[in-house]
Amino acid sequence: MDSNSLLIGLSRQVALQRELDVVSNNIANINTTGFKADNSLFEEYLSPTARTGAPTQNKVSFVLDRGIWHNLSQGATQETGNPLDVAIDGKGFLVVQTPNGERYTRNGAMQIGPNGVLQTSDGYPVLGDSGPITIQQNDRQISINANGTVSVRDGDSIQDSQRGKLRLVSFDDRQSQNLTKEGSSLFAAPNGVTPQPDTASRFVQGAIEKSNVTGVIEITRMIEITRNYDQVAAMMKQQGDMRSSAIDKLADVQS
Repeated sequence: MDSNSLLIGLSRQVALQRELDVVSNNIANINTTGFKADNSLFEEYLSPTARTGAPTQNKVSFVLDRGIWHNLSQGATQETGNPLDVAIDGKGFLVVQTPNGERYTRNGAMQIGPNGVLQTSDGYPVLGDSGPITIQQNDRQISINANGTVSVRDGDSIQDSQRGKLRLVSFDDRQSQNLTKEGSSLFAAPNGVTPQPDTASRFVQGAIEKSNVTGVIEITRMIEITRNYDQVAAMMKQQGDMRSSAIDKLADVQS
């Protein structure tokens, strides 16, 4: 077994380990509201120096971990009856304010913070078109319509009062794959990628979007990856044993 074979096997194991990490994270977040599954990307890498034999023969092909792509397909909608919960029907994202700047999420499980500001379960303010949305102490019957307008009944009033409009943005397909995950349901946009106002998506009050992870598929992938890893390991061990045996026999001949 030459060094090229060892490196090829090792590159395959590294790729499989990376894929297993991605699948494990998907399974861990199968019940996380608004979570989007990830998938691994791999490509062939032809070594510019390594060859299968003489310098004129074929280049050695390795497995290269190219990156991850986000599965941004919409998850199932689950009714909760909570007036502060919203699911997004479409490709849009809510905008939240974090200490590191604006972030984007599909997790519409909101709550009212100590200061009356609408916020995520992690405590980040959910932004409206004019900044954070504040619910006053006497507000009741909170209503969020399809375009994100937040209305309440103020005290004993029988008239609706508006408290703001949830900001909804989206990215084109190419830009969305450049988003970076932060935690389980937040995305950060890289420099140069600016979201656009989304007028096509709609809010569904009293519901949340479940994770789009399909448990059966991910568990099947995990089993397949584990088996492939074990097969590569067994092959490398077998050929390593053959090489050791050949060296021992060569030593006996020379002696």
